[in-house]
Amino acid sequence: MHIIRPIRSDDFSALQQIAIESGHGFTSLPQCDEQLGAKIQAVENTVNNLNPVNHDGSYLFVLEDTDSKEILGTTGIEASVGMTSPLYHYRLSNIKQCSKNLGVNKLVSTLNVCNDYHGATEICTLFLREAYRKGLAGRLLSKIRFLFMAQHPQRFSSTVIAEMRGVSDQHGKSPFWQWLQEHFFDIEFNDAVHLVGVGEKHFISELMPKHPIYVSLLSQAAQAVIGQAHDNTVPALRLLQQEGFAHKGYIDLFDAGPTVEAQLNEIRSVNDSITATVNIADVSSNDNIMLCNTKVCDFRATVSNQVSYDDKSLVLTISPEIAENLLLANNDLVRFLTL
Repeated sequence: MHIIRPIRSDDFSALQQIAIESGHGFTSLPQCDEQLGAKIQAVENTVNNLNPVNHDGSYLFVLEDTDSKEILGTTGIEASVGMTSPLYHYRLSNIKQCSKNLGVNKLVSTLNVCNDYHGATEICTLFLREAYRKGLAGRLLSKIRFLFMAQHPQRFSSTVIAEMRGVSDQHGKSPFWQWLQEHFFDIEFNDAVHLVGVGEKHFISELMPKHPIYVSLLSQAAQAVIGQAHDNTVPALRLLQQEGFAHKGYIDLFDAGPTVEAQLNEIRSVNDSITATVNIADVSSNDNIMLCNTKVCDFRATVSNQVSYDDKSLVLTISPEIAENLLLANNDLVRFLTL
């Protein structure tokens, strides 16, 4: 069985490997042992905190095979971003320029550096190892964050965002960054991404252009990737769009990937999920159901068809195997979502 649970210290080597496999541009998992260790410690502190203040904290969950104990992927939530450290974006805007005398009307697109998502919750760090990119694993990693937030809304902001990786080639070169590097920077794309991943963001305010950038002045290659997601990220973006996330003009500073957003109470899986009482018995169904317990530190989740819901009694019957792996007993509460 595959289950979702919070990461813990003995997952460190697995997280190291995932950081390597995630490749270029995946800033939330830098290839830096110190940062990865600090991330795990931050998560352990968060899930053990019974009274989080100001929607603060980091959540990182792993997808584990209960038979092999292998870690297959990760998915995360940052409860509040842009507070202690600015979360910079470019905001794509349109300016209408007119000349009555000449009879000219022209719409000009500009990019402005901003920190507009001050205090928003960010879903992040979704990565599924290549050998397991089939079946329902990817949907489980994506949607389970919404069930967790639906169960514990007091821990999160009303605005939820997701930064999608932008376009880069197999060598990690970004057409958008190449233009910026030529005109404003003297460091490679991978070096810039690494600096952000390890928390060294001061160079952004020091070297980023202080005035709006006219999009028409960018190279054709750079213009073409503005707001476009990396091929490997497109499936994750589509899942979020199905949840109600939309792109509202914010893009990444380095690779121009889109940032999408939604209101927590309007996310589809948040609204469609149901809370029920557990009954443990041998059962099967034609439907695949994603379910989780209502805990934080001992959070567990899975997707299975060994589940059946009675909407009259509001009882979810689950198999003994699921109950054991999700730390559930008869009459416990459970949150679930039919896929």
